[in-house]
Amino acid sequence: MAVEETDVVVIGLGPGGENAAGLLADGGLSVVAVEERLVGGECPYYACVPTKMMVRAAGLLAEARRVPGMAGDTDVRPAWEPVAARIRDEATDSWDDAVAVERLTARGIGFVRGRGLLTAPREVTVGDRVFRARRGVLLNTGTAPAVPPIDGLAGTPYWTNREAVQAKEAPASLLVLGGGVVGVEFAQVFARFGTRVTIVQGGDRLLEREEPEASALLEKVFATEGIEVRTGAKVTRVGHDDDAFTLHTPDGTLTAERLLVATGRRPNLGGLGLDAVGLDENARALEVDDRLRVTDGLWAIGDITGKGAFTHVSMYQSAIAARSILGADGPAASYHAVPRVTFTDPEIGVVGLTEAEARDRGLAVATGHAELADSSRGWIHKVGNEGFVKLVEDTGRGVLVGATVAGPSGGEIVAALSVAVHAEVPTATLRTMITAYPTFHRALESALADLGS
Repeated sequence: MAVEETDVVVIGLGPGGENAAGLLADGGLSVVAVEERLVGGECPYYACVPTKMMVRAAGLLAEARRVPGMAGDTDVRPAWEPVAARIRDEATDSWDDAVAVERLTARGIGFVRGRGLLTAPREVTVGDRVFRARRGVLLNTGTAPAVPPIDGLAGTPYWTNREAVQAKEAPASLLVLGGGVVGVEFAQVFARFGTRVTIVQGGDRLLEREEPEASALLEKVFATEGIEVRTGAKVTRVGHDDDAFTLHTPDGTLTAERLLVATGRRPNLGGLGLDAVGLDENARALEVDDRLRVTDGLWAIGDITGKGAFTHVSMYQSAIAARSILGADGPAASYHAVPRVTFTDPEIGVVGLTEAEARDRGLAVATGHAELADSSRGWIHKVGNEGFVKLVEDTGRGVLVGATVAGPSGGEIVAALSVAVHAEVPTATLRTMITAYPTFHRALESALADLGS
């Protein structure tokens, strides 16, 4: 079998892999990009983009329902078809990546459809083609939905995020297995379109990674919207017939038309040929240095590095890895101020460490808290003004190491705090900052004043 020479092979073309391939090609290298599924990855077809279209549509319904008593009367009649049509036509081209492939090849990148397999250091086999990479190989294979081994689940037509975004209608009822980000976002979306939703969460609270205050707020809001939340619930068996799914728990059974499995993600590392380059085939993540190098001639970015399963992290890493491969100077990777957003209503924006994470690291911690409803803008906003700001300070250094903003546009408001955490701005300096009146940002002043009080 003839070997094809190139400078770099990129396996996996999610946003980071596609961006890195482009940067390397722009830098003068010959690049072969390999993708088994859709160019663009999970984000534009099954995650970030289509789900936020769903969130936007559901938010419009919620705002319309808030009109009575504030601005008149409304008669809200949800319709799912416009949402499905927008996802199909505007976001995904009916899950066709022809435009994305053309965007890639227009930059001079060789594209190969198939499963890339590491068969030797700096060597990748795709079907009957073998590529030898002079500079090396970049991995960006991402994750897939993790499905728990519950008795009776396999073989049933359950949904993951991939099926949920392709739904042509909102189901009459939905069981959501898992109370993490994916679970709570889909739960609220479908509930606002008239679906009877029950979340079944094995842990003690929703969004277990986030501040307990965020979990409590979300559960309170969900109760007002008719979303049932079952925490500490262990599912022992799943049943399915033509009409419904049934979840069996020690406390009884739950039944619904559809079942969404939202119990996390697993890295796409199995069957990649890691053993051919001296790595563990069963690894949960690839250990990388601050230039995203795994070993000589091999780099990795994105979810498989264990640095945060977010598109923005993959994009951030892609530029660093490209510079490393090109031999260019630039800042090393740093993850002390990674932001994340849960796109529920209230929206939950987080940067850096939670209070518990900071204490686990042995930091001397002070926290500051402010309710958005107590701010002038919150009072003006009135309906839908639930939320808070929580700050986490390392008192030893006098800087913020984390923050959470829950409420209207929480993911936007947290941007100011992301700058503070990233640049390690002293809290004494933040207290001198002027925030515009009357904005939700004014609550930051109250939270700063509450620090250590």
